[in-house]
Amino acid sequence: MKRYEALAGFAFAVLAFAAVWLGGLNQDEGWYLYAANLVGEGKVPYRDFFFTQGPLMPLMYSSFSWVWHVFGLLGARVLTCGIGLVGILFSAALARLMVPENRRKEAGVIAFMLLGCNLYHVYFEAIPKTYALASFFTSIGFYLLAFAVVRPNFRLHRGILFASGLSLAFACGVRISLGALLAVGGIGLLMAWRTRRFDFVWFGIGGAIGLAAIYGPFLIDPAFRNGIVLAQRYHAARGGHDVVFTIGSLSRLVRWYMPLFVILGLAVFARRFCRADGVATLPCRLTAWGFVAVFAVQMLAPFPYEDYHVPVMGLLAAVASACFVGSRPRFAVDSAGFDDGDRNLKVLLVLGLAFASSFSSPLLEKWSVNGQDRFWPLKKQKSELAQLRDVAQMVEKLDPGGRRILTQDLYLAIETNRRVPQGLEMGPFSMMTDEEWRELLSSAPCEIAALSGYSFAIMPPTCVERPLEQQMAYWELLKKDYELVLKEDAFGQNATTLLLLRRNEEGRKKAEQRLHDRFSGPRENLPRKRRGFMSLPETEEKKEAS
Repeated sequence: MKRYEALAGFAFAVLAFAAVWLGGLNQDEGWYLYAANLVGEGKVPYRDFFFTQGPLMPLMYSSFSWVWHVFGLLGARVLTCGIGLVGILFSAALARLMVPENRRKEAGVIAFMLLGCNLYHVYFEAIPKTYALASFFTSIGFYLLAFAVVRPNFRLHRGILFASGLSLAFACGVRISLGALLAVGGIGLLMAWRTRRFDFVWFGIGGAIGLAAIYGPFLIDPAFRNGIVLAQRYHAARGGHDVVFTIGSLSRLVRWYMPLFVILGLAVFARRFCRADGVATLPCRLTAWGFVAVFAVQMLAPFPYEDYHVPVMGLLAAVASACFVGSRPRFAVDSAGFDDGDRNLKVLLVLGLAFASSFSSPLLEKWSVNGQDRFWPLKKQKSELAQLRDVAQMVEKLDPGGRRILTQDLYLAIETNRRVPQGLEMGPFSMMTDEEWRELLSSAPCEIAALSGYSFAIMPPTCVERPLEQQMAYWELLKKDYELVLKEDAFGQNATTLLLLRRNEEGRKKAEQRLHDRFSGPRENLPRKRRGFMSLPETEEKKEAS
């Protein structure tokens, strides 16, 4: 089995390199890391800046902000990939707990292959979004829960249950939808009252303390509470449930995780023809229901993107691996030779499926070409991350030592270690009224402006396209104070055109005058307080003078 473990480890290393260096840029990477920067400066989510997920990721990542300050987005990806790897390993360990001791090695190897040898999963566990950290806490929480169930006489049994609930509460602190895992764990233990007794109490105490520690301070203060409520209204405001999109999302999920669903299907089908030897029933059921519960919650979103399910795919992989390994033909003899051959065949099947799926993944094509011009493929000259680093160097040449940049592509702000104007903390998903946009663009706030196809295009919270007339009006405002310096084709997520603009003399004079008026002019010339994230545009009340 060691050779298969070595192959799986090598495959993960190759895929992790591809995901970290070649993986396409994602707009979310920028604003998650930017939120962590703001927390590191002493600001707090929901009150000081708008944030749509649980508060735990920026709070934890703020301790590691030096990584991307020194190494840029590459450093953040390596850090996140390490966190994701730990989550994959705990998912493999969870699968090992569900099967007899003599089958634990292959169960762990198969679970690892289903996740760590899947290019799609490795990519989303490597980019700095919430998925790696959420997977980390989810897999640890269910591993501890399964350990407590499998070994009820362990000396630290109650403490492990407490830690399990605490870990799942942390997962909810990263992504609010993962709170369903706490409900599944608590209800499952309660329903097993006859054998588990007060296990649900210790699990519930850990979960309650974790939730209180993470969300308590935010819910007590009205300013924080309003921000959390607004974040949920932001998600709901997009509205609509496109059946075609939902079906397409499910189809893509099956495609990305084809080996996992094949193994799960074989395990379910085999129940009629095989026997399950010693598969731990309660941990397996709790893990399966945990996946189902979160999956159902995610599918209630107006647009349920398939990557939303990444944090709980480790649970499904553990269940599939345990059931697949724990089934043997009913006519099988108990000889060691037959059993070893059966094990090797199963591992080889999963290994082949995983390698074939990753090698044929559409992601590889997406990362190497930008579509096709009639007969000719448009090959990328460099990876998107390398292109980002080159553009960041150009920004530094244009504005040596600069500290601010006007952009909605926040991964560029991260790479250049610069701040963006207040209100743009969520990049293309930032909520600003038309009046605020015009005020900002008319002030020529930064020496450099970097604007891609995402700039001004999305109108949150409904996320529909902004009227073209309004977009053109914003560009006209910029043209008064900025001049074009560089045009970068096929830049960033989905390969839009990036324009680098530098402030002209008129723009510099305007900025200097604005700065002078701000600090030495009469009070009425001070900039008005921004509405920022305190209300949605369609429910906006009249502003009060500040």
